[in-house]
Amino acid sequence: MKGKKIIRRKPGKKRNMYFNMDTQAAIVKYQVEDSLKTKLLIYEKDVLPAFQKLSESLIFTYKFNSPFSNFDELKADCVTFLYESIHKWKEEKGTKAYSYFNVVAKNWLINATRKHKKIRNRQVSIDDPHGLTVAQSIMLENHQIVKSPDELLMMKAQRTRILALLEDMRVKLTNENELICLQAIETLFTNIEDLELLNKRAVLVYIREISGLDKKSMSKSLSVIRRKYREMTGDADNYDIFF
Repeated sequence: MKGKKIIRRKPGKKRNMYFNMDTQAAIVKYQVEDSLKTKLLIYEKDVLPAFQKLSESLIFTYKFNSPFSNFDELKADCVTFLYESIHKWKEEKGTKAYSYFNVVAKNWLINATRKHKKIRNRQVSIDDPHGLTVAQSIMLENHQIVKSPDELLMMKAQRTRILALLEDMRVKLTNENELICLQAIETLFTNIEDLELLNKRAVLVYIREISGLDKKSMSKSLSVIRRKYREMTGDADNYDIFF
């Protein structure tokens, strides 16, 4: 019987781990950096690849899956959640970054899978039309999967009108945090083609990163902006955007 093969590493040679102490150092550097541009460069170069590999490894190892999203979508959403959680890890508490984000990612994937499973159990398959209620049949008949060319053109033109509305809204705001938050929203719309992982959670993270506001201040400012928006869109002649 042959013995087990012993792998001897050359002295001084480090294991090529995707999430190592260099990654942890990059996270610390990201947390203390003030420049948004520099923070994004640090994240994209030194942190994002590790988050992607971590999410990918967990999905494969524990066989996480969802009937409502493919592997790439599940992985992207998990990475977005990790990105949102960067500020929560504290080096001074003694927990390694890998251990912390491994638990965060695993818990998110467990919760996402459970949530999607509950949704799936509530769905009625369109392959069984006789099992649909009258209301479900009407919704299915009226549902459009592909938007018409006219709708696509209208969507393309919306951004210009939205930016005009935001510019007009500026004169109605007086609080400094509200103006900062509004500027962040304008930046988001201006650079929307360059943004990745664009879902609701990612949008809020981007706004918070661009504005530099804490969660409480941003929430308060967004509430005021929403109220001003509702007031302004009551004038359909000038701000006919979503009607």
